[in-house]
Amino acid sequence: VQLQASGGGLVQAGGSLRLSCVASGLTFSNYVAGWFRQSPGQEREFVAAIMWSGGNTNYADSVKGRFTISRVNAKKTVYLQMNSLKPEDTAVYYCAADLDGRAYSTREYGYWGQGTLVTVSS
Repeated sequence: VQLQASGGGLVQAGGSLRLSCVASGLTFSNYVAGWFRQSPGQEREFVAAIMWSGGNTNYADSVKGRFTISRVNAKKTVYLQMNSLKPEDTAVYYCAADLDGRAYSTREYGYWGQGTLVTVSS
């Protein structure tokens, strides 16, 4: 199983970015998917999660209303649309996946991508 995240970069505060995570080596539609982030000196934190069909999503309070997680199973891809970005959103963003549906609530995932850096300047 491999997860390849991309789409990070440098953006000014108030701007937008869309992250993508392409999965391989798995039947993606069977997997719950999520996004996490880690800032320098901080622990990794949950950002968003999406169930198999995309009908259920949940978000960290800090990104609710600004970020949107979505997926296209035919493309084995999960996205994170990030709008109204703030300097405190600066982090390495990781995608994750798990076959166990409980990961949606427990936020404990078995497969992780390599991360993509998002830098938001003020």
